[in-house]
Amino acid sequence: QVQLVESGGGSVQTGGSLRLSCVVSGTTGRFNTMGWFRRTAKSSRELVATINPAGTKFADSVKGRFSISRDDSKNAVYLQMNHVEPDDTGVYQCNVERTTSGAIEDYWGQGTQVTVSS
Repeated sequence: QVQLVESGGGSVQTGGSLRLSCVVSGTTGRFNTMGWFRRTAKSSRELVATINPAGTKFADSVKGRFSISRDDSKNAVYLQMNHVEPDDTGVYQCNVERTTSGAIEDYWGQGTQVTVSS
């Protein structure tokens, strides 16, 4: 059974940094797209950043402040959050996706809370 375990959330002051980690277990296969989404007071779920062999994609609100990376040897994806703002507060969820025998497999983590205080 594929499981995603996120870590690294917590409380931070405006302008600070956090690094979120997501490790995938229960499979030896790799994922094409890995990324982070978040639920905030203003949105039910929004894309934060994704990474795949073609490159990276970021929400406009985090461009220049967040970066995303992956370690396929560990089946892990990371989100480096710098210069955080109160609007970054929310539950951050890891998402991974791959295509197997023509079918899309899509998995989500439980989420990790990030709280930014002003």
